[in-house]
Amino acid sequence: MMDGMSTTRCPGAVVPSLQEYPAMTQIIPEPDVANVWRLETPGNEGWERSARPDAADKFFMVSADGHVQEPRDFFRPRIPAEYHERLPGIVIDAKGDQFQKTEGFRAAKLEWVQPFEGHEHLRNHSGLTPEERITDLAIDGTDAEILFPNKGLVVWATKDAHFSHLMCKAWNEWAWETFAPFNDRLAPMACIAPASLDEALAEIQRVAALGFKGLCLPCKPVFGPPDVDDLNYNLKEFEPLWSCITDVDLPVTFHVSTGRDPRTSRSNGGAVINYTIHSLAPTMEPLVNICASGVAERHPTLRFGAIEAGIGWVPWMLEAMDEAYLKHHMWVRPKLDGLPSDYFRRQGFSSFQEDRSGLALAREFNLMDNFLWANDFPHHEGSWPYSAQAIERTMGDLTDGERAKILGLNSARIFKLPVPERYRNHDDAATVAREIEG
Repeated sequence: MMDGMSTTRCPGAVVPSLQEYPAMTQIIPEPDVANVWRLETPGNEGWERSARPDAADKFFMVSADGHVQEPRDFFRPRIPAEYHERLPGIVIDAKGDQFQKTEGFRAAKLEWVQPFEGHEHLRNHSGLTPEERITDLAIDGTDAEILFPNKGLVVWATKDAHFSHLMCKAWNEWAWETFAPFNDRLAPMACIAPASLDEALAEIQRVAALGFKGLCLPCKPVFGPPDVDDLNYNLKEFEPLWSCITDVDLPVTFHVSTGRDPRTSRSNGGAVINYTIHSLAPTMEPLVNICASGVAERHPTLRFGAIEAGIGWVPWMLEAMDEAYLKHHMWVRPKLDGLPSDYFRRQGFSSFQEDRSGLALAREFNLMDNFLWANDFPHHEGSWPYSAQAIERTMGDLTDGERAKILGLNSARIFKLPVPERYRNHDDAATVAREIEG
């Protein structure tokens, strides 16, 4: 988790709209030794548009995954006092060792072998206020951003559904207080605790009325290891949830590490194992639930997707779902009008930072409308502030129109973000802008 700090804003301040913000560029710092690889690029010769922040004909770029920098204790003033001792925090044992305490996670010993330096220090101290985020994102060529919790990703890390709801609501209140004036450019997703269903329905209606552009649900509605007796998204008990979400017409996101403790492995290789297996991989589950159970068929306007889990697995997932549907027909229910993959292509999406394998398969599997680029600012697995180089390393085989969709137009369409006038000289951007504006 990264440190945060509180923000203040003058009452009555006039905040410029997305259209009024100038294209800003800053000097990109030289990378330290551990990050010099980020500068590697084959270049962009022959590209009609560019991902370079200072390019005259730049792509409209929306990062589908960014993380806020919450204040250290933003929960406490927004949650009843009887829950304060259960809130996430730091505890010290008899030896003086510090541990990160979170109700649903294994306690994590804070072993700061060395402080962050260079590029990692820069990331840890960037984007602390909305105004700073806009400037920092401009360094990367990013025009708009879909925002998720940072410290707040623990709002689902409990089996107490009401407690989870209280933390979700507290995060939503803080996020709206902080980012509402910037919502067309910095759009936070409202956190929802679906296991507390009645409270979840009320919160969805509340945040929709406020103006949130999307929702974030956990990868599993009941936190923790899989249990056949737990509620899950394929079950009829959640039909009111999907009806409510389609009524308010907001897309649903499922962010990595929100279904169970991702810190399952320890010792050798633990950092890699936890990231690959226990954080990224479980994000597939809610998408399969929605596609295979008939939820997407019954709710054809429901938009749903995975965030930060990558895209290379999506073609495999689609074929695996269809194979099971066809070959296990004697056990499959309900019978769908189409194949499970049809519903993902029509309504689903997935975000990535750098994913050459997924991009290589995007055209073959007809997924150009389903993939969303993100720089994961300011997290260390993201591409900021060298996203242009990452894009050039991975998107050279795409057409200009395909790059435009993935880099920003798909996100603009899904989350209804305005497309600035400077980008509408291209037909694809102008078409999306008209679609959003009705």
